[in-house]
Amino acid sequence: MNQTALKIIAVTGATGAQGGGLIRAILAHPDGGFSVRAVTRNPDSEKARALAALGVEVVKADLDDEASLVAAFTGAYGAYCLTNFWEHFSPDKEIVQAANLARAAKAAGVSHVIWSTLEDVRDYVPLSDDRMPTLLEKYKVPHFDAKGESNHFFTESGVPTTLLNTSFYWENLIYFGMGPQAGEDGTLAITFPLGDKKLAGIAAEDIGACAYGIFAAGDEFKDKTVFIAGGHLSGQEMADSLGKALGKEVRYNAVSPDVYRSFGFPAADELGNMFQFNAEFSDQYCAARDLDATRKLNPGLQSFDTWLVANAGKIPLG
Repeated sequence: MNQTALKIIAVTGATGAQGGGLIRAILAHPDGGFSVRAVTRNPDSEKARALAALGVEVVKADLDDEASLVAAFTGAYGAYCLTNFWEHFSPDKEIVQAANLARAAKAAGVSHVIWSTLEDVRDYVPLSDDRMPTLLEKYKVPHFDAKGESNHFFTESGVPTTLLNTSFYWENLIYFGMGPQAGEDGTLAITFPLGDKKLAGIAAEDIGACAYGIFAAGDEFKDKTVFIAGGHLSGQEMADSLGKALGKEVRYNAVSPDVYRSFGFPAADELGNMFQFNAEFSDQYCAARDLDATRKLNPGLQSFDTWLVANAGKIPLG
């Protein structure tokens, strides 16, 4: 296909899990009509250089610098926009960055934006509701709420936007310390405050592949909200699958949200609130994230068991 005829997709977070997944999906479809522009703060990083070696256009921009984003988006048909709360733990900063992204997409004349977002938990549990603590004075689950609150920047910008509501990353078991830990008797267990409720989860790679499916569908998902997941699993089902994949017994340790919040690791209160929200609104949360609809966007969608085949060996066992 003539390179000049290809529609450019500018991808923020290009060296991360979601953005990297979208880049790999675009590269895996050379006849799909798209080329990719990787947007990164550090084009000299090892991951950015690896993308450049694959023939990807790599440009420098910073989410805190709107002018740099305008330059990075100029000439692009589409933009994949996301923020990384865990880099700075500041929902207020995340909201500012989202506004910068939306304004930059508008200024650059982008034809289709995908904004990677989540529910604003305050729509379900108001700040006045003390069933879960209010954090930072104005949030219930800051990394959810900041993204959900920022949706309006995109929907009011006039740029055709798809709001892409993602799910719990199964990679959290690898990188976020949520994998099986050994108890006093040496038996491995995962610990979540979910009771017997199901948690919608997904392989991070599949988020990018779903985003590709949205861009590839043309106008179908413009000005729509899309929810995605690769599986709906209870804590016990996750433990059973982990045990099978690891060849060791893995128990599910169900604790209360209050106990989880008391564990004291960074963001324990935030994640305790997140899991409480996931549990209390599990039916609604999972129903929105229809697996068949997700699979239509991404025919290669991985189940938790499929993901474990490739990733169980990477999970650190405490």
